[in-house]
Amino acid sequence: MELHDENPFKIRSYTNAVGTLELVEDPLAGMSQTQLESIQGVGKGIAAKIVEINTTGSFEELDQMLAATPPGVVEMLRIKGIGPKKVRNLWRELGTETVEELLEACEQDKVSKLKGFGAKTQENIKQALLFTQQNRGKLLYAEAEAGAEALLQSIKAALPGAQVALAGEVRRRMEIITNLQFILGTSTPATAHGALNTIAELEEDERASGPFAWRGAYTLNGLSVEVKLVPEERFANELFLCSSSLEHLSQPFTSSTNLLTVVREQGYTSEADIYKSAGMAYVAPELREGTNEIQLALENKLPELLELTDLKGILHNHSTYSDGAHTLEQMAVYCRDMGYQYLGISDHSKTASYAGGLREGDVLRQQKEIDELNKKLAPFKIFKGIESDILGDGSLDYDKDILKTFDFIVASIHSTLNMDEKKATARLIAAIENPYTTMLGHPTGRLLLRREGYPINHKEVIDACAANNVIIEINSNPWRLDLDWRWVQYALDKGVMLSINPDAHHTSGYDDMKYGVLVGRKGGLTKEMTFNSKSVEEAEQYFRERKEKIK
Repeated sequence: MELHDENPFKIRSYTNAVGTLELVEDPLAGMSQTQLESIQGVGKGIAAKIVEINTTGSFEELDQMLAATPPGVVEMLRIKGIGPKKVRNLWRELGTETVEELLEACEQDKVSKLKGFGAKTQENIKQALLFTQQNRGKLLYAEAEAGAEALLQSIKAALPGAQVALAGEVRRRMEIITNLQFILGTSTPATAHGALNTIAELEEDERASGPFAWRGAYTLNGLSVEVKLVPEERFANELFLCSSSLEHLSQPFTSSTNLLTVVREQGYTSEADIYKSAGMAYVAPELREGTNEIQLALENKLPELLELTDLKGILHNHSTYSDGAHTLEQMAVYCRDMGYQYLGISDHSKTASYAGGLREGDVLRQQKEIDELNKKLAPFKIFKGIESDILGDGSLDYDKDILKTFDFIVASIHSTLNMDEKKATARLIAAIENPYTTMLGHPTGRLLLRREGYPINHKEVIDACAANNVIIEINSNPWRLDLDWRWVQYALDKGVMLSINPDAHHTSGYDDMKYGVLVGRKGGLTKEMTFNSKSVEEAEQYFRERKEKIK
């Protein structure tokens, strides 16, 4: 509607309705029009459209607008940093109807000439488009996981009794998935190949396929698919090869031997047998990245990896005090009912006015409510926190008299993201050195497949956290997964504790904790080095003692 310059009052009514509907606990799919109309802020017209969506999957007005909009212009709405009004100008004034045409316009310096754009905006659009192009055909792990499991079941149903397993990037828990890979043990590859073509959601690429490999696409999410057809006696070998990085396979553990050599020698009945014949402990697929796991496996010193069930509390969460969808009490009760012992509430701080950041009076009002809820919900506990914005000079955005009222503080960067490595690193270190900073939030600010994070010197940042006893979060939001798993081991080597945080803005956000656990596991994280595996008593003691040391 904004793209087509519709009535602003009508646009606002939709926006307000969405805000209201996000707070509704009951599923909207089962509601009648009368029930929907009874929700404050949802009028008769919008209620009717929701019923139409529930019935047909769309509604007439949306369909009409999409029909009147080039698909490339709809795609432009996803470009980070430009809104519908700017997209409308690019479309109407420049005549660009595809992202390719827009990229060409940027390269020809046409965009900067438009009113309200300029050279900087043009460059930002260009970089966003190049980043998007580079990431076409890729999905977040969280987006690909369910489809991969569903396809595995479809393959099993098409080939009852056959040996079949999911391998590749999904099994290694990579944060970004480029294809789905399966291993199928069969003595009749031609028959198996034909059976795969009966699966409705698969579309074969005959030119890329061969007698021992089916290749094509999974139409439900667009990812490319490879099914390797191997003799049953080589099933474990191929599963192992396709579930390990090249670095893991090729790393020598004697002068002339690596795992590639071992796996080529004979057929094995299991992956564990492959490691056993090499004199190693079994290495979980998520660890097979060629870092230090080979040496640890030889010495039988592999870490006991963190499990989701090890976590006792959930820190870094938002409520309706800032930009969350649920009240403080709703967030706490839901957290308690999931079996956790404590919740750390850390709404946005005052600088984040776009997200309803808390001014000093709001902080005190929230903390008073926390005291009341802690009496009501005991032994479950809510810790008083804040996600304090790190300002340009690295300072936090409250005075000491407010900072000292919190049990813990998550310090994060949300603004001025276009920094070079030196400036970004110095800004983070200044915040880490603030005695009130308990935890560093999403260190690079990245949004996977959407925008690159600002560049930082990870070693310097982690060293500063070690020197100042600051925890680093692994932000579990599937778009972030930040701290990156590649830096987990360095943090552990420096004695820095990590915290698995969902950055939940909705009760459903708590479910993202599992993705943070996967990132931690991939980096070798243990229960002992995970802060929120501490009990409520241990966490409370840690926060109290840390505050007592502040002079």
